[in-house]
Amino acid sequence: QVQLVESGGGLVQPGGSLRLSCAASGFTLDDYHIGWFRQAPGKEREGVSCISSNDGSTYHADSVKGRFTISRDNAKNTVYLQMNSLKPEDTAVYYCAAGLRIATVQAMCLTTIFFGSWGQGTQVTVSS
Repeated sequence: QVQLVESGGGLVQPGGSLRLSCAASGFTLDDYHIGWFRQAPGKEREGVSCISSNDGSTYHADSVKGRFTISRDNAKNTVYLQMNSLKPEDTAVYYCAAGLRIATVQAMCLTTIFFGSWGQGTQVTVSS
């Protein structure tokens, strides 16, 4: 049974940091690109950061470039999203997702349609 479980969300002040974790079970990460997506109230789900299954290449949306870093630990079957310099506009539910490697990670991260397995989401709120 494929399962993704996110953790690490919470309330943080502007300028603060959080690290999200995505633990995978029921499959190994080796064959999957992993993405972090977010959805704010009234907005579409958007790709934030994605990481390749084979060469470790990454993609970050322009809105988070230089502030967020995605990494993976295949031995622990876990993917991380380090979020620094958080802004109120980063407030959203963050989801991790797994998609079979059928395109470059950069292409896959632009849409949700390539990702077939999703976690339940974790809330990130940036507010003073």
